[in-house]
Amino acid sequence: MVSVTPKAVGKIREAFSREGVTGGLRLGVLGGGCSGLSYQFKFDPKPRSNDNVLKFDDVEVFVDPKSMIFLNGMTLDWKDSLIHSGFVFENPNAKKSCGCGTSFTA
Repeated sequence: MVSVTPKAVGKIREAFSREGVTGGLRLGVLGGGCSGLSYQFKFDPKPRSNDNVLKFDDVEVFVDPKSMIFLNGMTLDWKDSLIHSGFVFENPNAKKSCGCGTSFTA
């Protein structure tokens, strides 16, 4: 399964409120990026019929079956630092990832 930390759930909730959108957060994997695969991260009004729908408090996360192969065991977190604040993908399936953290090799 995919897990989302309480801090990340709060930031997702804030983003939905700020953007005035409803639905869930779509997490996925796409071909491309500097390491071969890139994380997809976007608002989606509703899940697709074959999505895994994960609930974290009042936040829903949608993951398609193909992406779940690469994301199973991943934790989505939020980190604050002097240099960068943002979502962090802690993915045990990533053998290598790029410096920006949004692209990986499985």
